[in-house]
This record gives sequence, structure tokens and C-alpha cells, in this order.
Amino acid sequence: MDLRTNYLGIELRHPVVASASPLSETLDGIRRLEDAGASAIVMFSLFEEQIRHESDAIAHLATVGTDSYAESLSYFPEVGEYRIGPERYLDLIRRSVEAADIPIIGSLNGVTAAGWIDYARQIEQAGATALELNIFHIPANPRTTAREVEARYVEIVRTVRHAVKIPLAVKLGPYFSAMGEMADRLDAAGADGLVLFNRFYQPDFDLDRMEVVPNLELSTPSEIRLPLLWIAVLHGRIRASLAATTGVESATEVVKYLLAGADVAMTTSALMRHGPEHLGTLVDGLRDWMTRREYESVRQMQGAMSQQHVADPSAFERANYIRMLQSYRNPFTDRHR
Repeated sequence: MDLRTNYLGIELRHPVVASASPLSETLDGIRRLEDAGASAIVMFSLFEEQIRHESDAIAHLATVGTDSYAESLSYFPEVGEYRIGPERYLDLIRRSVEAADIPIIGSLNGVTAAGWIDYARQIEQAGATALELNIFHIPANPRTTAREVEARYVEIVRTVRHAVKIPLAVKLGPYFSAMGEMADRLDAAGADGLVLFNRFYQPDFDLDRMEVVPNLELSTPSEIRLPLLWIAVLHGRIRASLAATTGVESATEVVKYLLAGADVAMTTSALMRHGPEHLGTLVDGLRDWMTRREYESVRQMQGAMSQQHVADPSAFERANYIRMLQSYRNPFTDRHR
């Protein structure tokens, strides 16, 4: 059985990829992911703010007593709390590329144009096989227009594309009013792949301390439907590869994403729950399903249930929305009829 797939122009031996997580913060962790069966590994993200804050903190230590900007430093964790700094990040990429026989994909979350360019080049020079742009932007200013937000994403991709030669993926959120057009613009700007979707971690309120606090929850299979929809709609309509990265808990989600048209299915939460060895379970489950359905290759099944290939394309549009609502049965009202 041929499990090979092509992502970002890179041939992978199967479509199950280990996405960015704390599991890739050490060389031992990367080796463990490879040994467990990952076809590629996306490194955890390098944040420009961390690099800039580290530089600010060093400058601050050199001027202790001046109180020049001590308050601003308090908004970020202490430098010692970072698991890994920029130099160690680049060194980890170098050592991982040397040690691993699978693609190592760097991940960058920048802020300024200079930051995106400089660190993208450094990640490329460190030997990364490809680069994933983890774009996280909250337009908190109510006067910021939707077109301005879209232009920011497109300009980031275009700028980095001109700066590096390695394949470029863009991890983005679903919060665009015209997701299809946005995907097409990013494709035209030079993205070799789109990773759908980034989970925007939203804050929570601590009612005892009356503070805004971070709240990280691992994804679940119930979150698969939004990326499943857009992968099915976009398959065959854009040049860029499509990667699914939400809710991959079992082989069932891998199969669904591939049928929708994904080139790879990325997983993090399941590996955090079950350990890196769960990668083998996902690959074995995919192979078993393909055997039962008599598929000879992953390429044969990719996109089989995309909007372009299903018998009723309107199932992805408004008609199915009406049908879904009308098909719901309320157990509390039904019992009294």
C-alpha cells in the first residue's frame, strides 16, 4: 500500500505529521517523534517578542538602577522562564536536521517586517527543510478594517517569500469573512501551503483574583468540522498544499481530512495526551481503513469527498445548513407530542 503524500513540494512517506508542540523542544524529543513514526516534524514557534524582550532584558541588566523601563519588562516572563532562546532554537534546528531522516519544519511568529525577514532567513540558514509562518494577530482596534487585516497577512507572506527560498507554509485562523478569497490571495503571494486552522487561545477570567488569565485546552475531534469544510471547499481550487491541524485524535480524523483533500494531517493534542507513540496508532489505523475500502494509495483517496467531487456540492453550502436545522430533533419537545 502506498501511503506517500506530497506536502509543500516535499514527498513524505505518509500524511501524519507532528505539529508544533513542547515535544519538539529538545533533540531527544525530536528523535522520539521520528522513532514513533512522524513523517515530518514542525518545530515549536519562535516568537519575535521573546527575542526582543531577551535583548531588552540584557540591556536592562547593564543599566540596573536607572529604572529606564522596568515596568515594561514585567509584561513578559523572565528570560530564565523561556524554555529555549533564539540561538538555542537555531542550534536545535541544525542538530535536528543532522540527526533526523525526516523533514524538519521551522515555525516563526513575528511582529515587525524586519523580524519576519531576519528570523526567517536565520531559520533557513540553520537548515530547516521548510518554514511555517504562525500568524497570530488580533485586530483589537475597532477602527481596523477587514481589508487592512487581510493586507497584513498577504504582505507578511509576500515579504518572507522574497527573503527565503525554502518552502513556505502559512498557519492562519478561520476568522475571515471570505475565507476562499483569502486563501487564493495567500496562494498568489507565494505560500506553498496553508495550515488550517490556528487555534486562537482566548483568555479567561479568574473570578477569585479578578484577573485575566490564559487558558489552554487541548483540541478534540469535535473541532474538526470547520477545517474539514474549508479543506473540502479549497481542494483543487488553489495551488498551495493543504494541511489539517485541528482535532486529529484518531485515524478517523486523518481519513476524513484526506478525503476532504488535505495533503497531511497534523496532530499535537493527541500526542500530548497519549505520547509520541500514538503516531504509530494513527498510521496503522489509516492503513487498516484503506485496506477495508480497497484503496491502493493515499493519493487515490485525497479529495474524494471534496466539494468538487461529491455528488451534491451544495452539501457544503446554505442548502445543507437548512437541512441540518430541520433534521434536529429535540428530545424534550418530542416526548410531549
